[in-house]
Amino acid sequence: MRIGQLLGTGRSADVYELDERWVLRRYRVGLDARHEMPVMSYLSASGYPVPRLGPLPVSAGPGDLVLQRLSGPTMLESLMSGELQGAEGSAMLAGLLADLHTVPARLSADPEDRILHLDLHPGNVMLTADGPVVIDWSNTAEGPPALDRAMTALILAQVAVDPHDPAADGARALVHILVPLLAADDGIPARHLAAAAARRAANPSMSPAELARIGEASDLVTALSALPG
Repeated sequence: MRIGQLLGTGRSADVYELDERWVLRRYRVGLDARHEMPVMSYLSASGYPVPRLGPLPVSAGPGDLVLQRLSGPTMLESLMSGELQGAEGSAMLAGLLADLHTVPARLSADPEDRILHLDLHPGNVMLTADGPVVIDWSNTAEGPPALDRAMTALILAQVAVDPHDPAADGARALVHILVPLLAADDGIPARHLAAAAARRAANPSMSPAELARIGEASDLVTALSALPG
């Protein structure tokens, strides 16, 4: 496997070019990517927009994934450039969450549980010619859809309340539209918002400044959840 140029980098993983069809996603911190593969395969078979999985070479480590190479900007890039407006982006995020939560859980025996992304924000949506594709399934789990809605709302709210983040204004506009939409879809109960906040607080990639904003972000989500969607 010849690894080409670095195409992108996130909190815990880098993406490298393999060829015109495939990329390699590799964790930097010893995380295991193998739990993501069956979830992505299951979602793809269910018709949910995820990258196709490619064959792993013999030399691949547990932190490697070979994924379909996608062409297009992230939703975050489109929002920041003004090509995508906040109302359209909010509706797209809400729709992607709602569609995901129609897919039954793979493993859980609870009929109410669904596949959860738990990190579905504009940076993890690629806008391709064939439509939006949801990437980075490293946090995926099964559970109540309200937890996924709460997590998306909280992630955006953390950016919105950060006065030093260049994306704060855009996130603020987005979260003010999105949270009432999500709240209208069976709500964001306080217990699920608290669970999302606990997950964020336990995330080792969070900086001290980000951790300090979780309470303020939770308050914002609570306030916006009371607005009509």
